Amino acid sequence: MSFNLIAVVQAGRLEHEAILLAASLRLSDPGFPGTLFLAEPQPGPKWQGDPRISDRTRKVLTGLGAQILPFETRAFGSDYPHGNKIEALAALPEAPFLFLDTDTLVTGPLSAIPFDFSRPSASMRRENTWPKVELYGPTATQTWQALYDRFGLDFASSWDTTQPEDYWQRFLYFNAGWFFHESPRAFGNRFLDFAREIRDAPPEELVCQELYPWLDQIALPLVIHSFGGGRPGPELAALDGAATCHYRTLPLLYAREDDRVVQVLERLGSDPELRPVLRHWGAFKRMVIQGEGARARALFDRADLPRREQMIRNRLKREGLWIR
Repeated sequence: MSFNLIAVVQAGRLEHEAILLAASLRLSDPGFPGTLFLAEPQPGPKWQGDPRISDRTRKVLTGLGAQILPFETRAFGSDYPHGNKIEALAALPEAPFLFLDTDTLVTGPLSAIPFDFSRPSASMRRENTWPKVELYGPTATQTWQALYDRFGLDFASSWDTTQPEDYWQRFLYFNAGWFFHESPRAFGNRFLDFAREIRDAPPEELVCQELYPWLDQIALPLVIHSFGGGRPGPELAALDGAATCHYRTLPLLYAREDDRVVQVLERLGSDPELRPVLRHWGAFKRMVIQGEGARARALFDRADLPRREQMIRNRLKREGLWIR
């Protein structure tokens, strides 16, 4: 099955994460038949400074087989860089696509996953981050109902009825770390329309809700539902499993991810072509090159991790091991 991958790359930390993503794809799925597009926002009034990557990084990424894809930022920018993943889709060639957050490692053959690109889905590796329910309401049900009504969508058909009423997992809610569809143009246009509508004219039920940084994750389930998609089935278990790891930060990777993920990271870190570039990333230098990742890993039992990510972060911070 041939499809394209897309991730966002820009100056700073994402440059180095993109190198790891591209190199891990080459390592773990050398026969991948599609193209890895790395979407790069271009300078403009929405950006403070120049978001483009360095020439050094550009040379490494193209050498790894990635294609740099410039795109214009018209709706978001510095105020909401998460919006890059929405606006970048307009620049992608019209073919089935899988979006990956740049802080992702490929650990197995993506090309072996039996996607149904006509039925979009997204990552379920998420926590109860939105909405935050106030004491006197509206309830989570009322908040989500208002959004489905705004876009003319059937709310009840999106429920997981095995979950209790008003419990957060009853509602369609994703981590936007990966998602896919057959048409980047159609999906991206609708994603942009929904996100801007929520930002600019939210229903009154959202008046007390924080929209940043959650806007992409608020709009995403509505977009997926509107295209007839939903929660991923068992055929997609390799995403956030044997084929990919959305690690978020290197300290979190060492703290909680499987041995296979650490092995892929450290194999890439020992590559003599990559190491001189990656050492400019402070987190990589400390965690991988200087070996502090092993100290972070020793703090946690992967079979008995804290239930909430914030608890892991707090312990890493106390130990002086939280660096991005």
